[in-house]
Amino acid sequence: MDRQIESILVPTDGSDGARVGSRRAVDLAARVDADLHVLSVVETRETAGVTGGQGDGTGSDRDEQLHAAAREAVDREADLARAHLSGDVSTTVEDGVPHEVITEYAGRHDVDLIVMGTHGRSGVERLLLGSVGEKTLRTATVPVVLVPPAADVVEIGEGSYDRILVPTDGSEEAADAVEWGISLATALDGTIHGLYAVDTSYFTGVADTGAIYDALERTGRDALEAIRSRARAADVDVVGNLATGPAARAILDYAAEHEVDAIAMGTHGRSGVERYLIGSVTETVVRRADVPVCCVPPGDGD
Repeated sequence: MDRQIESILVPTDGSDGARVGSRRAVDLAARVDADLHVLSVVETRETAGVTGGQGDGTGSDRDEQLHAAAREAVDREADLARAHLSGDVSTTVEDGVPHEVITEYAGRHDVDLIVMGTHGRSGVERLLLGSVGEKTLRTATVPVVLVPPAADVVEIGEGSYDRILVPTDGSEEAADAVEWGISLATALDGTIHGLYAVDTSYFTGVADTGAIYDALERTGRDALEAIRSRARAADVDVVGNLATGPAARAILDYAAEHEVDAIAMGTHGRSGVERYLIGSVTETVVRRADVPVCCVPPGDGD
């Protein structure tokens, strides 16, 4: 099933990390001819209790400053977008809890994809996923592309997506991500790199690990063949690869060794699909990857 990208939402707080995500969002919108929604959220916790005060206007001044900064942030990104896009570009400033507003906005406006930096004003520690990005990933019902600070800065309309890595564990959740990965490759003229990691580390001390390995390998080959079949049906070039070892490490190693341009993967795998829990493999990849990661929720919002 082809996933059309007709509208993209880019949240911004005006920080350098957010602007890395915004630039990718504009680039993707230019490549697929999508409309762009630029959103900034004035967090209610920053304004709660500051108005009224002692009657000296300090609270209202603070509120005005926050809204002015948010408006400046969305206008800056909108100006960049309008210089490159033929579709509609809209700007919005809303009050609320950022990840809740982002998720609700995406639903109200039938957004197909959210693109955002992994770090904003809360910090850029290498192994700490920005709280807004993490919470958005946990609650969004559409795919979220998380762009790390280390991602290449692209010229608008010229971003490279030649190699898109699609890890799989053979689950239905992984199949949703495969469909999205193939759709991205179709739209961006890329090649799919399917990857299945055969990990026997959980069976240390268990007798006959060779038989377990063989069974996992068969599952992996079946999963990779499913990717090949879907990609060929979409007329997308595809290569399939088996790796050995923990899945997150295999994904990150493969991404680095083959210089992939993006990763598309499910937010959950066989370990469960609890609504507010990100799968541990996805969380590790998002925190450590140097390329954009398209995280596809269970059912991808269908």
